[in-house]
Amino acid sequence: MRLSQYFMPILRDDPKEAEIASHKLMLRAGMVRQEAAGSYSWLPMGFRVLKKIEQIVREEQDRAGAIEVLMPTLQSADLWRKSGRYDAYGKEMLRIKDRQDRDLLFGPTNEEMITDIFRSGVQSYKDVPRNLYHIQWKFRDEVRPRYGVMRGREFLMKDAYSFDLTREAGQHSYNKMFVSYLKTFARMGLQAVPMRAETGPIGGKDSHEFLILAPTGESEVFFDKGFHDFDWTNFEIDFDDVAAVAGTVEKFTSMYAATSEMHDAADYEKRVGTDRRMTGRGIEVGHIFFFGDKYSLPLGCEVQGQDGKKVTLQSGSYGIGVSRLVGAIIEASHDKDGIIWPEAVAPYKVGLINIKSGDAEADAASDKIYKALQAKGVEVLYDDRAQPGGAKFATMDLIGLPWQVIIGPRGLKEGIAEVKHRKTGARENVPLDQVVEKLAG
Repeated sequence: MRLSQYFMPILRDDPKEAEIASHKLMLRAGMVRQEAAGSYSWLPMGFRVLKKIEQIVREEQDRAGAIEVLMPTLQSADLWRKSGRYDAYGKEMLRIKDRQDRDLLFGPTNEEMITDIFRSGVQSYKDVPRNLYHIQWKFRDEVRPRYGVMRGREFLMKDAYSFDLTREAGQHSYNKMFVSYLKTFARMGLQAVPMRAETGPIGGKDSHEFLILAPTGESEVFFDKGFHDFDWTNFEIDFDDVAAVAGTVEKFTSMYAATSEMHDAADYEKRVGTDRRMTGRGIEVGHIFFFGDKYSLPLGCEVQGQDGKKVTLQSGSYGIGVSRLVGAIIEASHDKDGIIWPEAVAPYKVGLINIKSGDAEADAASDKIYKALQAKGVEVLYDDRAQPGGAKFATMDLIGLPWQVIIGPRGLKEGIAEVKHRKTGARENVPLDQVVEKLAG
């Protein structure tokens, strides 16, 4: 994509309404535009990142055996009355009426609807286990929406729901999602520490939050330094191997990790040596729950068991904040100059800078590399605008693409381009005929 033909409304200064780095940088980089309190339009650059994150989430859910569906944003209030949550949920739920005066709600989550869908589609114990998920927009009327996409009212979420015959089988479904989440966040370049959590309005017995460490995190966290020693990327696992999956969960839950709400100071001091005690702040990016028959019982979600008797199914739910992750990744990965995208979620891999647009030789060399990178399938944003080089450098640092290729008259005389790695700041002079090979790997 040529930047001269792109839509990326850059802001020079930090917006006054933005309090944290991700909110400031997303507005400055032209990734989003606020439409109302806690509600944003996703502009081209932000939308590309959102879709990259969504696809990683989808691939890892599929790999763990979950099956994708799509449910509507509007839900019937009758289902929520059956579960007892319609009145209990509170003002965060947006309640509306249609023209027939029927009560509807803009879904904040989908336990009731998916349970009703599954109930109507299964009959026998042979129909379980199953895990159904979708990636859909939610709405929760936060008392004080703030921090941009980190705490908005309208947000994109992946929510999955497992259905099992027994508590033991349900534990395996829970464990599979636990491991899948570790893999998902690791692919995004994140270390998301699992911490035992409150079940909140969803309810249930078991619950873990996945938090990434960042100074602006909403929760104070206490954890064992040993988490930093794990190989977060080595998760090749057979999800049908009950023992292997349980073993991975045991490994990641054997060490102390808790938010301030769940923190037990005495247990912390007992289990974690002084030299291994770590504190900080964390941003929740995922939350998993096992709640047994909390929804299946009132909604009549049951099947015929092997003995011919009716069995109420055991369930869990598993959420990932897809849109929240965009902000969370920026909070964990930025510097004074702008965003630093992990390559897996970057909107483009390469930013190509033509220092002297309008110069025949610089234009020709830049165009050649641009087309060659595209031919190799490399996502490249080409800054071909008639602007000073300094402004182009500042823009590329702000939007945080992993690699920059800089073409200018001085380098062309020597037959080289300068290649910069955004994260490390390392610069290398690369022969023009080797630039594409270096970046296409």
